[in-house]
Amino acid sequence: MYWVTPRHLAGDDEVLAELIGDALAGLGWRMWPTSRHTLLYVSPDGLCGAEWILAAYPFHLGGLPVAWQLSARSRATSAMTEWNAYFTPGVPYEALADLLVAIDACEEPDAGLAGPETVLAALTARGWIRDVDRPRTTATDPGFTSSVSLELLPPLIQDADPRPDLMGWQAWAEPVLGAPYLWCASFSASVPHDVVAAFVSPLASPVPVPRRTLPKSTEGRLTVVNHS
Repeated sequence: MYWVTPRHLAGDDEVLAELIGDALAGLGWRMWPTSRHTLLYVSPDGLCGAEWILAAYPFHLGGLPVAWQLSARSRATSAMTEWNAYFTPGVPYEALADLLVAIDACEEPDAGLAGPETVLAALTARGWIRDVDRPRTTATDPGFTSSVSLELLPPLIQDADPRPDLMGWQAWAEPVLGAPYLWCASFSASVPHDVVAAFVSPLASPVPVPRRTLPKSTEGRLTVVNHS
């Protein structure tokens, strides 16, 4: 077992499905398998959903398949989700688990009053650096291997707002410039900024995390604080 930092380069230890499933079960979310060979979890109030969709051959973000899709509704009886968020394998499960805890605690997970500055403030509080050219929309880790940015939405990102050319938060890790991404995450335009902040704050945490398997692409970038 290795204890490593930074967290955003630690990978998911190849247990993203199991540990997030355990976290959702601990929150009391109901789960059932679907005909598409996915696992669907629904919050006790019926307002939030989380689906492990990797087995359904989903679309890709940055060349990586989407593994988890999160969603929120304004009413439990509504067929349409207000917003969606998508995460590929490799996302540190600690950040995704903390995000789910924050969503579960929201009385209105589809609504929020915070502005984009909330996301950037959460990152700069952890030592991330605002982009010189886009200081109000983009921040990067001190090692310049990961970024969080308010960008035009990639294709296939679904949202209740049908307007074209919408902006949404995008996050990714690229340990080596020009090499494949370690992970990617995409938040649709209607995701509240404080929900995004609940993901990026633990993502950028300097606290070491335990891993049994280290991503090969982060060799030389990860610091092993302790091991046993």
